Amino acid sequence: MPSAIAVIDFETSGISPSLGDRATEVAVVITEQGQVVDRFQSLMNAGVHIPSFITQLTGITNEMVACAPRAEAVMRDAARFVGAVPMVAHNASFDRRFWASELALAGLEAPHAFACTVLLSRRLYPQAPSHKLGVLVDLFRLPRTGQAHRALADAEMAAELLGRIQHDLRTQHGVARPDHGVLMELQRCSRQQLPRFFSTQRAAASETFSSSAL
Repeated sequence: MPSAIAVIDFETSGISPSLGDRATEVAVVITEQGQVVDRFQSLMNAGVHIPSFITQLTGITNEMVACAPRAEAVMRDAARFVGAVPMVAHNASFDRRFWASELALAGLEAPHAFACTVLLSRRLYPQAPSHKLGVLVDLFRLPRTGQAHRALADAEMAAELLGRIQHDLRTQHGVARPDHGVLMELQRCSRQQLPRFFSTQRAAASETFSSSAL
């Protein structure tokens, strides 16, 4: 699946694996040409206590994860589901840390590159009142696919936002193929570099079109 992207979301017991926090739920949706084509979701039992304020935020209780599969087994399944597909997350630095940490605890490597819809939305939509997922979903009237702060709903909403970003790159900025590599380049651009970035992308698209017309 050369154009596939895996959009991931974790719910966790806290803010960082370096503080001993663990994942309590993971969801991944695979998108192809802006459409969700497959889904993976599971609660996971990492043997840690979920603080009450996290339960209030997510609705995930200690009783729920006590009955869930072991975290290592869930992560092995998630890794098989993703394969070598590049990844996207909203606030990717958070999810990337937990992805790498949980895979390491399961004895697996995490070579995946992560693009971030927070960084991308900051580049494309500086006028947005906030770059939180829910705010952007409402701003663009994207579908709310379930309860916020549950992994599958958040992953699906992030996938909807990704689809909007890719659509706007094609229609407003002349980026013919806004694939994962382009997204990675874009999120590294400063605001001052954006005009040159888009100009280069349009020139590349024009050259490709001219060559194919010969």
